[in-house]
Amino acid sequence: MAKADRFKLINLYPPMIGAGIRVVETDKTVHTITVELKYRWWNKNVFGTAFGGSLYMMCDPFFVAIMMTQLGNDYIVWDKAASIQFLKPGRSSVRAVFHIPPEEIARVKAETDAGGKTEPEYDADIVDADGVVVAKVHKVLYVRRKDARKPRDA
Repeated sequence: MAKADRFKLINLYPPMIGAGIRVVETDKTVHTITVELKYRWWNKNVFGTAFGGSLYMMCDPFFVAIMMTQLGNDYIVWDKAASIQFLKPGRSSVRAVFHIPPEEIARVKAETDAGGKTEPEYDADIVDADGVVVAKVHKVLYVRRKDARKPRDA
């Protein structure tokens, strides 16, 4: 199975199914993942808008997943912090695109290979079908080599 196809397996994860969330596209290089939250009766709150927790859940693992895939098993990657800013009510299906460019991956790798850790920050917008931004997510990752005490030559 190709790396990009593995991300669609998350579509079988019961919490994602229950929230109406699915990975709809992953580029072949796994630098970009597109996720969709289908607007359904079971993921609406009492105000008739998408649950804020569902909007955040659709953003939770994907920057980490991209970074882990790009760096490989010699690195520790996890979420250190996250925030979400709700801008408009989500009253329809929404999408978010998560992207970390190759040059950013190279920067993070070089910094951690020098023997340290890095805490890169990334942003994603959650947009409705009309392209209106309904929420903004900010993520801070924590990245270091598993053998961080041994600096690596580039």
